[in-house]
Amino acid sequence: MKIAVYPGSFDPVTCGHLDVIKRAAKVFDKLIVGVLVNSEKECAFSSKMRVDMIEKLSLPQNVEVISFDGLLVNFMRENNANILVRGLRAVSDYEYECQIAWINKKLMANCDTFFIPTAEEYAYLSSSIVREIARYNGDLTGLVPEELHSLIKDKLEV
Repeated sequence: MKIAVYPGSFDPVTCGHLDVIKRAAKVFDKLIVGVLVNSEKECAFSSKMRVDMIEKLSLPQNVEVISFDGLLVNFMRENNANILVRGLRAVSDYEYECQIAWINKKLMANCDTFFIPTAEEYAYLSSSIVREIARYNGDLTGLVPEELHSLIKDKLEV
């Protein structure tokens, strides 16, 4: 069974993230969306809220959402996964993502990274952009799934 992990902070989950989730789910038997709990990073949404937001979406049957902290490779081992899914928005992402892929390979020899280029319509999109727009009551259409608009705005609006 091919089990892959798509890790991220998903603070909040965007349409770009959802696109990668749906595309990766077609390739692997099981896709675990790993919601990172990072005490060094101040997130706008709690890890529970981020997991709940993703679980509210129409996800393929083979997708599971789990929060984790610590080393990604340890999380992968705990879940019998050896494939890492990473989305690429631009060439500028590639260098950083290669470094991450190489260090994960060093820490876990059987870890392979699967890069998915973002769909063109989401190449500009990031969670930080979404948070900024939501803070000032901007239109989130096409940025985050519609069912999350009010939840995000209620949390972030100034």
